[in-house]
Amino acid sequence: MPLIIRSSAIHAAGCYTTTRIRKGARVAEYTGPRIPKDQADADYEDAPITYLFGLGEGDIVIEGHSMAMFINHSCDANCETEEIDGRVWISAIKHIPAGAEITYDYCLYDGGDDPAICNCGAKSCRGTMYSPEEVKRRKRTAKAAKGAAQSSMKGRKLRV
Repeated sequence: MPLIIRSSAIHAAGCYTTTRIRKGARVAEYTGPRIPKDQADADYEDAPITYLFGLGEGDIVIEGHSMAMFINHSCDANCETEEIDGRVWISAIKHIPAGAEITYDYCLYDGGDDPAICNCGAKSCRGTMYSPEEVKRRKRTAKAAKGAAQSSMKGRKLRV
């Protein structure tokens, strides 16, 4: 697939196609060394940017070393990822015109307190690169924590 890397309004550098891509076509493979998640967490603990892709249940990650590592997140993506026999493929989910930036929804689920702010600019942007399910889980957790904090304050006198 004819792809190039250049500046992106979404994040620093992005991956662009130089030709039209038909819906369903494989655009790129996410390749690189495979390491245990614990090692990736340690190696990239203080790194502001990572190019890691979790495989399966996330116990093994790929350290991106290919064109695919420059594919940015978008809440209104033109591609999706698919893991087939331990390989990660990025495939078009719609027709993509020549010159367009290639994007997929990262659907992050592991990031601690990091807000993973999204800069995609899509009308449907959810403001984060976390998956919709993870966004809901975080809201439930925050709501439960707030409720617990309010309950612990009941009956306490405040010193003024």
